[in-house]
Amino acid sequence: MVQCMSLGSVLVLAVLALCMVVLPLMLPPLPPPPLMLLLFPVGIMAALMFLAFSPADQPAGHVVVSYSV
Repeated sequence: MVQCMSLGSVLVLAVLALCMVVLPLMLPPLPPPPLMLLLFPVGIMAALMFLAFSPADQPAGHVVVSYSV
C-alpha cells in the first residue's frame, strides 16, 4: 500500500485547521477592505474571460489537425 502523507504533514495540516477554527474566535473583527481591493479579483476574472473567449490570431484558411494514437 502506498502511503500518501507522512505523519509530519498530517500534523501540520491538523495544526493549520485548528488555527483556522480558533483564531477567528480570538481576533477582533477587521474593517472591510477598500472598494478597489474588492474589485481587483473581479477585474482579473473579467480579463481571463475576455482572453478565453477572444478569437485566436490565425488565418481564416488555417486548419488544425491532431492525430491521437
